[in-house]
Amino acid sequence: MTQRMGKEEVIAFLHDGGCEFEIVEHEAVFTMEGMEALNLPFGEEVVKNLFLRDDKKRNYYLVVMPEDKPANLKELRTKLEARPLRFASEDDLAQYLGLRGGAVSPFGVLNDEDAAVQVVFDEELRGYRGLGVHPNDNTATLHVALDDMVRIIESHGNSMRFVELSRPEPEE
Repeated sequence: MTQRMGKEEVIAFLHDGGCEFEIVEHEAVFTMEGMEALNLPFGEEVVKNLFLRDDKKRNYYLVVMPEDKPANLKELRTKLEARPLRFASEDDLAQYLGLRGGAVSPFGVLNDEDAAVQVVFDEELRGYRGLGVHPNDNTATLHVALDDMVRIIESHGNSMRFVELSRPEPEE
């Protein structure tokens, strides 16, 4: 097994690849509420990352979506033409992405040696200036351009796609 990429390795990887990014170091955060409390300068573009699997543990998905959009696993299943979806276990997260809960990030694909995880971006993210994501560690948050993130994922060999996920109708 090759060396897993943590925070320092991800930052060096971005520098080496000529990617522009902003970084904010902070205490460890484990929830979206904790992220909001940090009042990051790019806080409105912090995303949530869901590591999912199908019910047969044959397909794994990293879903990246706006932090304020509720996740609808049935809708995702339909859009992905997948079997029923569930949240993957901590063991799966460590095995496939080399991460632990609270640090889930698209940069985890850099640890996916077999490029087995499919990355799914919500179409709404195309309107963001950048994405606020952890660098495989929940003690920092990076703001990186979506185009750079897409390029990194594609060059690593992971399957990737954009899907349009709906927002629930506001209650009156």
